[in-house]
Amino acid sequence: MAVLTSGFAAEKGDQLALADDTQTRTWAEFDERVNRLIHSLRDAGVEAGDTIAVLSGNCNEWFETAFACANAGIVFVPVNWHLVASEIAYILGDSDSKAVIVGHHFVNEMFKALDDERCSAIELALVIGAPSDGRFQNFDDFLAAGSPEEPENQSFGGPMFYTSGTTGHPKGVRGSLTNMPEGADPTIWQLIGAGFAEQMGGPGRTVLCGPFYHSAQWAYSFLPMLTGSATVMQHKYDSAGVLRLIDDHQATNIHLVPTQMKRLVDLPNDVKDSFDGSSLRLVLHGAAPCPPAVKQSMIDWWGPKISEYYGSTEGSVITMIDSEEWMAKGGSVGKALDNMEILVVGDDGSRLGPNESGTLYFRNAMGSDFEYHNAPEKTADSHLEPGVFTTGDVGYLDDDGYLWLSDRKIDMIISGGVNIYPAEIENVLGGHPLVGDVAVIGVPNEEFGEEVKAIVVPNDGVNPGDEVVATLVAFCREHLAGYKRPRSFDFVDALPRTGTGKIQKAKLRSPFWDDRDTGIL
Repeated sequence: MAVLTSGFAAEKGDQLALADDTQTRTWAEFDERVNRLIHSLRDAGVEAGDTIAVLSGNCNEWFETAFACANAGIVFVPVNWHLVASEIAYILGDSDSKAVIVGHHFVNEMFKALDDERCSAIELALVIGAPSDGRFQNFDDFLAAGSPEEPENQSFGGPMFYTSGTTGHPKGVRGSLTNMPEGADPTIWQLIGAGFAEQMGGPGRTVLCGPFYHSAQWAYSFLPMLTGSATVMQHKYDSAGVLRLIDDHQATNIHLVPTQMKRLVDLPNDVKDSFDGSSLRLVLHGAAPCPPAVKQSMIDWWGPKISEYYGSTEGSVITMIDSEEWMAKGGSVGKALDNMEILVVGDDGSRLGPNESGTLYFRNAMGSDFEYHNAPEKTADSHLEPGVFTTGDVGYLDDDGYLWLSDRKIDMIISGGVNIYPAEIENVLGGHPLVGDVAVIGVPNEEFGEEVKAIVVPNDGVNPGDEVVATLVAFCREHLAGYKRPRSFDFVDALPRTGTGKIQKAKLRSPFWDDRDTGIL
């Protein structure tokens, strides 16, 4: 049996381990399928040190794949399922993926991606929920061919998440979980999971209602399972459905983003009144600033069990603040965890004291660090010194050690808890012959917090209008994932720039944001 699941298969074999929209898995079934998948992957030539990319919705097969990789020394890359073929192809090529696993909902984009020369290293392609064809093998058929016996030579395998960068393509983040020494014991995962279990009050049941390709959604579902928590999930977020999942499965913990919280608060009163929720021990939220009124409404409704964290794919969870603290320190994202140190650094590199705002740098006391895959210059730019890194955020520590964010990553748009970097969109639009110059900004959206707006200087001889907008919309649809596409276009004669040529985005944003409460102090 796979070492990370065998104990739970023995202790509670007939109890629920996983439930997605269509089927369930007991711990015994889950353990056997993980064993079979490891054997089948090895039989197909996928070994320790290789990389598998997974593009699927939230489903049981994703967790089976993640656990198989974690036991077999394989790097697994969760791929954003909103990406278009060219974006997928870049990640598959850059990550050196040897195999791909795709859900049937997304097989068309993956099919196109695999025709890209950047994907020439792919040797194995599996599809979940669809029959085998000339290119893809059915996942269940592939798995069933493997032995149910415990695999030999198990070793630690970890994730590599891709995060969009301020320039160019997204970058793979290789942290301590990706860069374990070859042959490391997979039971290290159990030590990591134990820390999360303590935070969550012990094993229970997790509701996964956001996409697992986000590192936080992965962390707060995969890691609890390492100590015996079950995971129940939605493929597509549905607020009323989340309430039913919590009550039906007596869920103990859930991770939410502010957009989801807003949708929950906006449910009809009769739906909210039918919700019990007494099983919940911990409700975590992060990824984006939450409007204070929304958070207060959630606390009033669900009680003081809501904790906010601040972190990143690169640095994991950095701070935490519970409901009681937030009531006293509304606007703060909390104190640093015991293993994290926060440094506030001025423009001249000096260390700043309490209540002085500067660039935020972080150090993990455990010595863990990260690098960007195939991007040594970007790695160097993000570090003050080895082990001390920044994500570009600006803020300060108050006299009590609470962290306050005074700005976000330069230019970044956060829409529905998703990070969107304008440079990616600008690079696409800037290549269209109708566009002379372009700037992309975030503007207010009541539901998602922000939405993407493109401000375009038309090329000489181009008369802006509905036809031009339609052309640019179609172009973005071809080259950008849906969540990155501008929701509106404005046309101007020129963009405001500094003497050195840098676009003054603060000037572009101010007409839309002046006099609004963004939830950021």
